[in-house]
Amino acid sequence: MRTAVLYARVSSKEQADGGFSIPAQLKLLQEYALDKGFRVEREFVDVETAKQAGRAAFGEMVAYLQRNRACRTVLVEKTDRLYRNLRDYVTLDELDLEIHFVKENFVLSDECRSTEKFMHGIKVLMAKNYVDNLSEEASKGMREKAEQGTWPSAAPIGYVNVQNGDKREIAPDPDTAPVVRKVFEWYAAGDCSFAEVASRAAAEGLTTRFGKRPAKVTVERILKNPFYIGTFTWGGRTYQGNHEPLIGVELFQRAQEALHKINHPVEEAKRTFAYTGLIRCAHCGCSITAEIRKGKYVYYHCTGSKGGCDKPAIREERLQELLGDIVKRVQISGEDIEWIVSALKASHQDETAYHEEQVSKLQAEVKRLQDRLDAAYEDKLDGTIGEDTWRRKSTEWRSRQLEMQAAIERHLTASQVYYEAGIRVLKLAQNAYTLWLTQPQTEKRKLLNLLQSNLTFDGTNLTATYRKPFCWLAEGPVRSVWRG
Repeated sequence: MRTAVLYARVSSKEQADGGFSIPAQLKLLQEYALDKGFRVEREFVDVETAKQAGRAAFGEMVAYLQRNRACRTVLVEKTDRLYRNLRDYVTLDELDLEIHFVKENFVLSDECRSTEKFMHGIKVLMAKNYVDNLSEEASKGMREKAEQGTWPSAAPIGYVNVQNGDKREIAPDPDTAPVVRKVFEWYAAGDCSFAEVASRAAAEGLTTRFGKRPAKVTVERILKNPFYIGTFTWGGRTYQGNHEPLIGVELFQRAQEALHKINHPVEEAKRTFAYTGLIRCAHCGCSITAEIRKGKYVYYHCTGSKGGCDKPAIREERLQELLGDIVKRVQISGEDIEWIVSALKASHQDETAYHEEQVSKLQAEVKRLQDRLDAAYEDKLDGTIGEDTWRRKSTEWRSRQLEMQAAIERHLTASQVYYEAGIRVLKLAQNAYTLWLTQPQTEKRKLLNLLQSNLTFDGTNLTATYRKPFCWLAEGPVRSVWRG
């Protein structure tokens, strides 16, 4: 019998408690293993919650597969159960595994056609897009708090986070706020260094949020932070906070003048070259750098930092031609685009069905909680339960409802962006070379970083390692048999 491991994952405690995710995944995978003749050696389960971030079981699975080379098969429900970022994708890809995505009826292995690998790569990008969307939602909530004048993170030194009813606010810390005021006064006097101010503050009992003695960098951060005069910067924008300032604007300005009283000479701006730091020498592994020769020609050559290298230099114009060939290799024709889009639509239908299923279950849970609220309110009116019990349970259930509603929004958003993001990947592949020819050098460099992860130059030829899924587009002759 061939051996295999199972991997199941849920992304929230609500999914795990709902009874439809982990047990359903394991049952599906066990039945599949039995049907296909696999002996299951280990089962790995991850439940990601707010209290326990990360994927411990995924790491254990990777370590197990690294140790046990005889087991090369992983069984998992679907793509976004296994990957949540491109790093996970690369980690498993390097282990030379056979991965069965049971619900998607797809087996990823070395025998897959390039078009199948390309479609799978798009699905991985969609899974990453889903995670990015969750991050965006969290950032949006923090930005809304900032716009309301509330600092959305841990309180700076001199303040504490306090709970005021159902709101979290920031208030001066009676123990450390007076010392922070003295930090500004000491430094604004102009006769104390960071080290001296840090020593005085420590003697007065000031510590960091982690209980450590303040260092010079701690003092510098305090002095530069406008939070202490009632404003703060979040996401590149400055907001007027609703917290109590610890010092006045005049004292803050005097501290800033003391910080900048030494005028450092302005260094002459150095000439920057478009492709330095992007390419390595194929002969010795050193970086390829650039210099100007005869006052106007830009040449790229090996730095020779490991003891000298005799590979010839190359003019920038010729290097750009070779880089353009690297970009051109990912181009696909309009006919191939139409065929892949049709396959992506079919995949999108499966993805949409999954999200619709999850939304339906979450909506049912929201309704169940609402029914509980209505029944409990009747019990409160009848005197069956007390006011304290009603308040406690209603707060708990409403909080659960809000979490469910947020999850519903995430599923709806993920369903909408799945197909659109895949199309953007294809359009980029179709238009990459046109963009290369028309964009300035800074944009050319960004395009290269997007398409490839490693460029080497041997003095004549340029070799690229393409990022996934673009590596399958660059395989050349394989593309001619896609449609077949």
